[in-house]
Amino acid sequence: MKTWNKRPREIRTLFNPAFCGLLIARGIEGFYETAKRPMPFSLTLLILPLCLHKQTRNIFKLGKASYFTKTMQKHPEIRVDLAKRARNLFPYAMEAFAYLTSYGVVTVDISGSISINENTVRKLIKGTQDVKECQTIARLVGRKFGQLNNRVTIYATLGIRP
Repeated sequence: MKTWNKRPREIRTLFNPAFCGLLIARGIEGFYETAKRPMPFSLTLLILPLCLHKQTRNIFKLGKASYFTKTMQKHPEIRVDLAKRARNLFPYAMEAFAYLTSYGVVTVDISGSISINENTVRKLIKGTQDVKECQTIARLVGRKFGQLNNRVTIYATLGIRP
């Protein structure tokens, strides 16, 4: 990975560790709201590829009320290049986790599950329309993962291996 100042401006803006960390934190919050337990680390790696991809974001926005598996049945196009996007976004997710950890936002338990510490992430979703949408969908994806509450099923539904 290139040093921060050698990256193109678009990459520095879109994959900023604070922004990516915020999206991951929103997903973890959504998961905890539904499942009442910390989110497994392997699921946190799916948040960025699902909520930063505009077409996928639009599909989730339209199907807010439907179950995750039903959304995936209706829209198999979500699976197209998802594994590749997840692999490409992995370094940015790791930078985001380093950022969240350095500011004491997340806690990792002995099983490797991740939770958000209280009063570390604002409840109010702010920013441009796209930024708000990304945060809303990240939280929604977390809730949908929490409803299934089984990472093997989630990965199988997405057509990728952990």
